[in-house]
Amino acid sequence: MQRDEVYVVDLWHILLREWAWFLAGLLAVLIAVFAFSHSARRQWEATAYIQIGQVPALSGTDPKVEPLARVLERLQLVPFQNHVLANIGIKEDAPEARLYRKSVKLDPLPYAGPLVKFSVRGWSPAQARQFAEATVAELQIVHQALMAKPLELTQARLNDVDADLKAAEATRNQLEQTAKPGTAKDAQEQGVASMLLTATDAQIRDLRQTRGDLSIRLTHNYTYQTSLMWPVYVPQGPVFPNLTLIWGIGILFGLSLGAFAAIARNALRRRQVATVSFNQTTV
Repeated sequence: MQRDEVYVVDLWHILLREWAWFLAGLLAVLIAVFAFSHSARRQWEATAYIQIGQVPALSGTDPKVEPLARVLERLQLVPFQNHVLANIGIKEDAPEARLYRKSVKLDPLPYAGPLVKFSVRGWSPAQARQFAEATVAELQIVHQALMAKPLELTQARLNDVDADLKAAEATRNQLEQTAKPGTAKDAQEQGVASMLLTATDAQIRDLRQTRGDLSIRLTHNYTYQTSLMWPVYVPQGPVFPNLTLIWGIGILFGLSLGAFAAIARNALRRRQVATVSFNQTTV
């Protein structure tokens, strides 16, 4: 414990003796941090939560228009990103395009929809918001094309069920008239009509259940397009450069550099004194 206290005291004396070198190291770092914080171009980050669209699907199959893993891969594809940029009038080799590709961050949320947390940066709040909204719009276009066929088939199936149900109900009305006592020519015909009426009633129940299932699957709770869960969020302040973090790290590094410079200068000074003393003793 005593050694530590002596070491700290010695270090303090060194810093006091070589204060100019300590201050020079600290100021050099602070000037560099100041120059960087004022010259670095500001970047804002937009965050969007994307809900993947859903289509009518067979029981036991994934109703999502595209699996979550495939959506993540699509959002990172360079051709997809280039198409997004082209839609808002930005060339592929423009600085804005490089910033867009470099700053895209994806965070899958499989148990929340699933959702995709999408973040992208721009050189202004409006540009960051534009990047995020254009990405979601392009993904919507792709998914609308994928949803078209399943929706068409489901709607056609619903129309067929409606037609079959109307035909079955008309048949049941005729059989009810035939099965009434006194309307059939003989008992055998009346019995056949009763049997057919029972089968038609069962068919009508099945068709109504099928129609109900298809109608429910086409509601907005089960069938919806890819969209934003909430509006795109862009904080007021820039995310880069982070002035608090940069200045904090700069001060710590400056103190370390200043202390190192002071210790090195003190060691060099002691070596020079020792050399001079040795030469005098030799003479």
